[in-house]
Amino acid sequence: MTPQQPSLTPSDSVTSHDLTLTQRASLTSGAGDFVTEAAGNVPAVSMSDGPHGLRLPKEQGDGGQVDLHSAAPATCFPPAVALGSSWDPGLAERVAAAIAAEARTHGVHVVLGPGINIKRSPLCGRNFEYFSEDPLLTAELGGAMVRGLQQAGVGAALKHFAANNQETDRMRVSADIDERPLREIYLRAFERIVRRDRPWSVMAAYNALNGVPLSENHRLLTDILRTEWGFDGVVMSDWGAVRNRVAALRAGLDLQMPGTGGRTDAEVVTAVENGELDVDVVDRSVERLARFARRATAVGAPEAPEVSPDAHHRLAREAAERCIVLLRNDSGLLPLDPRAGSVAVIGELARTPRFQGAGSSQVTPTRLDVPLDCLRAAADGARVEFAPGYTLPGGDPDRAEDLAVEAEHLAARSDTVLLFLGLAAQDESEGFDRDHIDLPEEQVRLVERISAVNPRVAVVLSNGGVVRTAPWHDRAPALVEGWLLGQGGGAALADVLLGAVNPSGRLSETIPLRLEDSPSHLSFPGEEGHVRYGEGVFVGYRGYDARRSEVAFAFGHGLSYTTFAYSGLTVRPSPDGTRLDVRVRVTNTGQRAGREVVQIYSRGPADSRIARPERELRGFAAVDLAPGEDAEVRVQLDRTDLAHYSAREAGWRVEGGSHHIEAAASSRDIRLSVPVDIEGDPSQIRLTGRHTLAEWMADPVGGPLLSEAFARNGGTNGNTGALADPVMRRFLAGIPLDVISEFPQSSVKPEDVVALAARAASGAHDRAVGADADG
Repeated sequence: MTPQQPSLTPSDSVTSHDLTLTQRASLTSGAGDFVTEAAGNVPAVSMSDGPHGLRLPKEQGDGGQVDLHSAAPATCFPPAVALGSSWDPGLAERVAAAIAAEARTHGVHVVLGPGINIKRSPLCGRNFEYFSEDPLLTAELGGAMVRGLQQAGVGAALKHFAANNQETDRMRVSADIDERPLREIYLRAFERIVRRDRPWSVMAAYNALNGVPLSENHRLLTDILRTEWGFDGVVMSDWGAVRNRVAALRAGLDLQMPGTGGRTDAEVVTAVENGELDVDVVDRSVERLARFARRATAVGAPEAPEVSPDAHHRLAREAAERCIVLLRNDSGLLPLDPRAGSVAVIGELARTPRFQGAGSSQVTPTRLDVPLDCLRAAADGARVEFAPGYTLPGGDPDRAEDLAVEAEHLAARSDTVLLFLGLAAQDESEGFDRDHIDLPEEQVRLVERISAVNPRVAVVLSNGGVVRTAPWHDRAPALVEGWLLGQGGGAALADVLLGAVNPSGRLSETIPLRLEDSPSHLSFPGEEGHVRYGEGVFVGYRGYDARRSEVAFAFGHGLSYTTFAYSGLTVRPSPDGTRLDVRVRVTNTGQRAGREVVQIYSRGPADSRIARPERELRGFAAVDLAPGEDAEVRVQLDRTDLAHYSAREAGWRVEGGSHHIEAAASSRDIRLSVPVDIEGDPSQIRLTGRHTLAEWMADPVGGPLLSEAFARNGGTNGNTGALADPVMRRFLAGIPLDVISEFPQSSVKPEDVVALAARAASGAHDRAVGADADG
């Protein structure tokens, strides 16, 4: 369970009688870069960047300012781009608990993470900090990190709320999003985590949403986050995001970070004194900040846990092993035999690994496993030789040809090649987006040269964002997506490549054949201060699948050194109809123990009246099986998981009809499918003459009433035949009923429409009351 929020007794509650207005205003901004103000009996709260490890300042100057370019050592765990491919909430929770233990050791009360923004475009420079292109997978992994932190007594700051999906013009750009994709894609993970996992704080993003800056967005911060979802924690700003402190407080933003030396505190005081800002607004924020401060500083006191750097490094290595994705393995090239043959390790990234992203999340690791060193240590029976093959930024470009020739010669005289390729820090970072998704040209040419002299090539990638693998991946029989794996990544890669660990990672984002195939391509990153989310709900695999686009590697894809078979899929609704019990049997049909991630998708009714993705992830579960072993995998789905958001009805609605529940190994590898009839939610819309004939006929109350009216009146004017004609029925379907009633030959007249609307409203009310009584 999440640690409970300490209650405020009358003796320690902060009210207008406890502190001066100036003191109260000071609590709503930071005292320095990563610490809040203390006033009266409200303690200061220390924060740290840390989605995948703490960024601990070495020096702290006067006023709480810190040196952002110098950090003390902390365990660098795999960033979210890698952890997302683990599909393992339990692992994410353990990683977060370890980060929390280190935080408490260093006096840090709140970790600024996790980041749960959706990967809308592969070009986003900060994608390495985010889990997935899917809101459910993001919510499960992000929620696990919130639980891991807070159960260990350290607060989480869920970020960046919301629609912070690019770095271009990130401080100002307006993300212009229709209500349905906003709810289904960009708010869904936030909603799930806020409702279920109760984060202590939420960080408002830099950007605007539909023209309103997030730090001043009352609808997002108050109406949705607090009133609709029940959030009772603190809303803080991203660092430097507040432009109007008074407007931000009024919108529901409690804490401006970092501090401004009292300048904006004075603006708050003046606004209250002038009547521009209600003092109750300030007091509500102060009450929330007081609870936040006491909770953050009290849990786990008085002693911090002992932290073992060795144990945390082992966890970082274990996590990295779980994150590695085997994309292809033709002819079983991998794993390599560590006791025989000769192996050419080619690529500077094997010797100078890139293991994390650049920007505010950068960690100084306690140690670093280098892939080349780890391969040499693990393959003590084989000859392992190295050639850099290319230079990284800052190297001597004049040596490029000599390095490629040296690598070519080494590959020609070796049994197998492990070719390490990837992106440099200057290619992707917080602060800017990428221009393309290609590997450096010299690396692509190296694939061609190496594969020409040795067909046994396994490419190992190191990258924080998706890279294009086509067409060169056809030259490499084996391809391993290593992402950015944290400080234990070198040993983890050696374990997977040499077979000590069977890979089980699955892609949490699609790898396209071309950047142009990305659903967001034509509307990213926007122009003139606005970015239009024109793809709607068709983000990531939803868009690729809906357009039947070929992809290099599908969402959820990942191979193993063994094989798995699925059988016996069953879907049973609960007696009250609120849940679906999904079960499928999985058998390890190979020769090695392995872990399979069973993915459960749903497809909506074939006659759906809304634009739907081909399929959507609804749940997942993993199972570890020995050779020949089988097990039943069970996934519980809530009926509400099948809902879409109706902007017209301002709420979530389950569409009635035959839904298909699918058990799959990826969004493109559907193993089994079972139809299940789902009763739809009654419409909340009150029918009027402005609704079309089709909308009337589809309504469970209005449809029969209108059919009865047509049948009753059709005998006198012969119009029932017109409705029976399929062409005429389609012609009339999109016309409002009040327009049809004006036609001279219409079976219903304007006065009939008014009466029908009244009867439909009465019938809908009676139906809803009956449904409530049955429930």
